Amino acid sequence: MGLLHTTAHVVDIAAKRHTRPPTLPVPSDGGGLTSFVPALLFFGGLLLVALIAYLGYAMQRRRRDGFRQMATQLGLSYSRDDALGVLGYPFTLFSRGDGRRVENVVWGAWQQTDVIAFDFMYYEQDGKYRTDYRFDCAIVPLDADSPRLLIEHENLMTSLAGALSFHDLEFESEAFNQEFRVHCEVARFASDVLDARMMEWLLDNGSGFTFEAVGNSVLVAGARIEPDFLVGLLGVADGFAKHVPKVVSSLYPG
Repeated sequence: MGLLHTTAHVVDIAAKRHTRPPTLPVPSDGGGLTSFVPALLFFGGLLLVALIAYLGYAMQRRRRDGFRQMATQLGLSYSRDDALGVLGYPFTLFSRGDGRRVENVVWGAWQQTDVIAFDFMYYEQDGKYRTDYRFDCAIVPLDADSPRLLIEHENLMTSLAGALSFHDLEFESEAFNQEFRVHCEVARFASDVLDARMMEWLLDNGSGFTFEAVGNSVLVAGARIEPDFLVGLLGVADGFAKHVPKVVSSLYPG
């Protein structure tokens, strides 16, 4: 009996050593993790859109604050929107595109000249695609009744000349002809405005700007600037007005 009991005990131990461990069931995700992926993508997209919107708002607010501060420093008035009805001026630029907007308007007397400066944008819509064009502009008075006169750079990509029906004018200065294109409803008026002194001033100061005179106002338009550069824009507009020959006022009284 003792031998049988010992043998049985050994067999039992051997059996336990060779018994495979029980296989644990692998839990199935049941589609749980996979089902969360679309939701994660959706909420991630929402967060991205919200972040872009916030950054855009923050940039606009910083820009508004910058122009407001510059207006205060220069003793000028400020409006976030087009409080002066700037888009009512008959400039060619304001007829471009499928929609337009004026913002950050600064106005008042600066260097003994009444000035209006502002952000301007227009957009072109092509189906679901939209292209925005942004400028910073200034308007100053002209002591004359001007036919439409447009002075723009020869290589300006967003040329306004396509909206006009009159041809380029040529002047005695070859350097000026190479740098600028001039269009005017009355060629004689352009010659009276663009004397040697004015052409020299434009070559020295007009880089990157388009100038348009209509009636008793002049529009100066250039690329979008930071608020700190507002004085430079006002200086160019004021300089153009002050370089118009005195004789123009008497030849074309307003």
